[in-house]
Amino acid sequence: MSVCVCVCVCVCVCESVAASLRVFSRFTLVEVHLQTSEEMGEERLTAEQTENCQKTASKPSEYCGKLLGYKPHGFSASVITKGLLGLLVFGVVWAVTGPACLPGQNLFGLVILFLSAVCGGKLISVFRLPRTPPVPALLGMLLAGVVLRNVPYVTDAVYIDQNWSAALRNVSLAVILTRAGLGLNAAALRRLKAVCVRVAVGPCLTEACTVAVVAHFLLELPWIWSFMLGFVLAAVSPAVVVPSMLLLQSEGFGVQKGVPTLLMAAGSFDDILAITGFTTCLGIAFGTGSTWMNVGKGVLEVLAGVLAGGVMGLLLHFLPSEDQSDVVLRRCCLLLGLSVFSVFGSLAAGLGGAGGLCTLVLAFIAGLSWAEQKAPVAAVVGRFWDVFQPLLFGLIGAEINISSLSAYTVGLGVSTLCVGLLVRVLVTFCMVLFAGFNMKEKIFISLAWMPKATVQAAIGSTALDMSRSAGDEQLQIYGLDVLTVAVLAILITAPIGALAIGLSGPKLLQQDTHTLDDGEREGTRVDGLESKL
Repeated sequence: MSVCVCVCVCVCVCESVAASLRVFSRFTLVEVHLQTSEEMGEERLTAEQTENCQKTASKPSEYCGKLLGYKPHGFSASVITKGLLGLLVFGVVWAVTGPACLPGQNLFGLVILFLSAVCGGKLISVFRLPRTPPVPALLGMLLAGVVLRNVPYVTDAVYIDQNWSAALRNVSLAVILTRAGLGLNAAALRRLKAVCVRVAVGPCLTEACTVAVVAHFLLELPWIWSFMLGFVLAAVSPAVVVPSMLLLQSEGFGVQKGVPTLLMAAGSFDDILAITGFTTCLGIAFGTGSTWMNVGKGVLEVLAGVLAGGVMGLLLHFLPSEDQSDVVLRRCCLLLGLSVFSVFGSLAAGLGGAGGLCTLVLAFIAGLSWAEQKAPVAAVVGRFWDVFQPLLFGLIGAEINISSLSAYTVGLGVSTLCVGLLVRVLVTFCMVLFAGFNMKEKIFISLAWMPKATVQAAIGSTALDMSRSAGDEQLQIYGLDVLTVAVLAILITAPIGALAIGLSGPKLLQQDTHTLDDGEREGTRVDGLESKL
């Protein structure tokens, strides 16, 4: 009986516990459902708020996206970037120097001249006829200097101290002659044939002598100054000839006969001969004492330049050693430093004619010892030339005051130039008579041997600078006449020569597509001569 009661009690307890569990679970499910509903409501509210925020923020983002979509590129971006760089250059100079960079001050004039020359070079390079080489940028740089010097009110604001101008031109001279010396190739020297020597020497000496005679009687220059002008004008310009020849060579014109190679190889040696003759005459003109003493001094300057350049070139063969870090940078610093020192040191020693030749020999010997390792050094020197080229041509143009020039002097200068060019063309034609070229090729070589540019700008103002240092007014007049005719030669022959080569080349030279690749390889062998003096 008691057992039955216990069983009944247990059953009742179990049923009550089960009922309690069912009730508890029901309340728990309700609470979970309510909690889940609250969480879902909060998430829905958060999602709606996020969506509203994104919609609100999407409008500025769309504007920003459109703004970024209009990002400049190509030519416009290049122009804007260079404009900002120009403003930055001026801003930095002004921030450092303060009042010295205000209008009418020297630094202001130099900065404006540099920026104007760069813009002038870029603008004139845009003008190009189809299938013709571009107009040399140096022409625009030169014209920029002439404009700044001769425009009213601008001339007063763009003032440049003569001492600064002379110093910067001498530095530019050192840089370009260094580049020319590195460009000479000993292997090309050994491969030169008799025709290349004739083309390099004959027209140069003949034009120098012709110009000297004409200038003596027309411009009434002393004989030594007449010969100085003759050697200034006698140099051909690889800056015009080399790019034009490369363009024709890439299209196969004249490759079979080696016309582009001939002109590119002979151009540098033509310039060396002209510079050597000029430095000799320069030493004689500014020497004191008897004529024979001055002649001896001129020869001494040439020998001193060659000897000093050879010694310094050998020094660079040993130092810096190849195991040093940044050997290319150290070679560049030593090479350019010694070149600038040679130019200024020769002036300080009273041997002004030795500096340019010393720089040429120094760079040639150094490049010869470095062999194939000179390529990166030449590339760095080329970058320096990109900076100093606008300064050189801009400063040369700024030396020309049109109001102080008489039409009589300009006319006689142009006449002298034309007579010299005529004789040069005829002599060049004679030099290639028995060289295996046909009549059209002979005519083309004669026309391609006319352009004048960088050498005239590099050495054309040297005599004027030395005259100012000497304080002799009569010598300054002679120096200005030499510079004026040199500038006229650049303005006349550079564009005409580039157009003559570009237009006559396809008509006068034979195109050989089968040997095009060989011609290009042959052209690369004389890449050292493509230094664009």
